[in-house]
Amino acid sequence: MRTDIFARLDREPEPPKIEIPRMSRTRLALFGGTLVFYLAIVVAVLAPTWLVIIDWKVMLFRPYQQWPELHAFLDYFVVLGQRGPTAVMVAAWLGWRSWRQHTLRPLLALGASLLLLNATVGAVKIGLGRLGPHYATQIGSAELFAGGDIFPSGHTANAVVTWGILAYLATTPRARRYLSAVSAVVSLGVGLTTVYLGTHWLSDVLLGWAAGLLILLALPWCEPLIGRAEAWILSLREQWRARRRLAPSLPVAAGGPRPSMFPQRGAGQDEGQSREPVAAGGGTRPPSSTRTTTQLTQPRSHAVRSERMPITPSGSRRPPTSRPATGG
Repeated sequence: MRTDIFARLDREPEPPKIEIPRMSRTRLALFGGTLVFYLAIVVAVLAPTWLVIIDWKVMLFRPYQQWPELHAFLDYFVVLGQRGPTAVMVAAWLGWRSWRQHTLRPLLALGASLLLLNATVGAVKIGLGRLGPHYATQIGSAELFAGGDIFPSGHTANAVVTWGILAYLATTPRARRYLSAVSAVVSLGVGLTTVYLGTHWLSDVLLGWAAGLLILLALPWCEPLIGRAEAWILSLREQWRARRRLAPSLPVAAGGPRPSMFPQRGAGQDEGQSREPVAAGGGTRPPSSTRTTTQLTQPRSHAVRSERMPITPSGSRRPPTSRPATGG
């Protein structure tokens, strides 16, 4: 038995028994509390209330001017919340896990979470149309319904979902605790970084955290659909493999017989009644084994003429001589 660390990179001989999260009472309570917090943030911005005042105070404080030495590093750190780079990195890891564990559930769970993220966060962004701090027009205004798309923060919600899905799909309690801590630190850091850079209001980040957490808490409701999708994809794969086994390719060996381009002889035709090839002049051409070297080297048209009318040594054509009929 291999005990080195590289043994863990091998594919498992059979799919492991992975415990799928259920919608327990604790998860339902967390989902309900997060939903209430989400609605409270939306109402506080729509009113507007004290939360909008805090947004303006943080924006006018301009953190990127207070600590300019952090700007270069945080410009790169905020990429951990962008949809494209994070989705590619997490999909690569979950793809390897899918291959190793003989299951498509990790990739399908990631796809379902990103689909929910686009549908919910995108709809609220477009519906409220809030402008960002750099495009604000009136001090103290919530800047809603002005054609913007920053409320809630997409970077923050994406960081919560893409890094939190790793903890959701963890197979051991220890790995789940560690990955939960890592995803929490990354999502908190990305959200605060957008506030530092001035690309989001503080309320945008609060709503982004709540939106991403709601998607992670609601994923157990999507597990039956994920299971049916996995079974359907695997059945299609088995059907494709079965068709390949039933119709194997027959390669031709080197120097072996090639498929004929001419129609085969009929079943009722005798082998002795095979037709002789017809020459270009209309007569029958002798078989290739009886041809002389002169006939093979002559041009085709000259060979046909020589069969019809022989040529005398002087170069003139000689009419064919008729033999006298012999009496029987």
